Amino acid sequence: MKTFPYVIAGGGMVAGYAAKEMVERGLKAGELCIVSADDSLPYERPPLSKGFLAGKETEDSIRISPPEFYESHEIDVRLRTRIDGLDTAGRFLHLESGEEIGFGKLVLATGAEVKTLEVPGSDLAGVCYLRSIDDSQRIRREAANAKRAAVIGGGFIGMETAAVLAQKNIEVTMIIREDRIWKQFFTPAMSEFFEHYYAVRGVRFAKEAKIARIEGIAGEASSVMLEGAQAVAASLVIAGIGVRPVVEVFGRSGLDIPDGVAVNEYLETAHAGIYAAGDIANYEDMIFGKRRRVEHWDNAVSQGQHCARALMGERAAFKHVPYFFSDVFDLSYELWGDPGVAEETVTRGDAHSTSFSVWWLSKGRVVAAFAMNRPDEERETAPQWIEAQREVDPGRLSQAEKIADAVK
Repeated sequence: MKTFPYVIAGGGMVAGYAAKEMVERGLKAGELCIVSADDSLPYERPPLSKGFLAGKETEDSIRISPPEFYESHEIDVRLRTRIDGLDTAGRFLHLESGEEIGFGKLVLATGAEVKTLEVPGSDLAGVCYLRSIDDSQRIRREAANAKRAAVIGGGFIGMETAAVLAQKNIEVTMIIREDRIWKQFFTPAMSEFFEHYYAVRGVRFAKEAKIARIEGIAGEASSVMLEGAQAVAASLVIAGIGVRPVVEVFGRSGLDIPDGVAVNEYLETAHAGIYAAGDIANYEDMIFGKRRRVEHWDNAVSQGQHCARALMGERAAFKHVPYFFSDVFDLSYELWGDPGVAEETVTRGDAHSTSFSVWWLSKGRVVAAFAMNRPDEERETAPQWIEAQREVDPGRLSQAEKIADAVK
């Protein structure tokens, strides 16, 4: 059994950014091993539903670091290598191949896998999911000959994918189970704005819809049948219905796995020197005082960097404002914090235009913010106020020319 001082279980964004951070902090040649089930070196995931899906970016351009980076620092990257178990006492990973890899310190970062449709016809050709480079490439190939597409799901994956396909002159129908788009985060006014923006660009909506089955011709998808006998014609069906953390392989390890891998404020498990980061990390949010598991790019980057510093000897709590960004059509927007804990919202600007911000408040304190085409002052203020739990006057927040004037 070969043993390394540091091992990262998972080859996604956590591994890519952790490796960079460790090199910057003096990682020596041969000290780090990355065990990845993927067949590609660590890459950025956001472009998979944006620029890469649209054909504007290449596989090389979305890599976090080039192959030479891993070679020059003698980082052992094991691609197409699946983990079968973890021995916390013996401090080694067991691989499906039968091999074992020992570690001094370990970061668990196995990421998430897509939830799949469980309806008749879900195995037809043309039914796709989006999680990996291969998935994005497959959708690009299918889209090249598609005239009609159905996008199942009203979250950010569904929104971004629908926007890309519509810009390829494909007739797109978004099928959502809620009564409005991205209800989990958007206010009713925000949903109304985006639904109108999409509709003007040819996207149709089937709301409060439940999939009955997918029908096909000669083994290929031809339509999505909804309960109530409504049919949505589509040769390309993309399901963005969420993901689940990949933690089953750690089921016999003794780790606490309530929803992901439970870690403390240092991102460390109950076993010293074993950390978890990214999509699987169920961590103690120091700002909101609650446990949280986040499935976004910024979280993977920040936690990967934090774990890298921990591996190299730095002991500090992970304190970070949750952050998300998206690009749809010609719009870009950002969202910070946790809208779910808010009691009221305040809007700055015109929510019917392409320039407005929304501020979520709990007991007068800012807990989340959305900004689209807003002054840098607002974008810079948002995470600062959320972290500081800044108390503001709602009336002044909506009307004040300078946002700083809203502080009580």
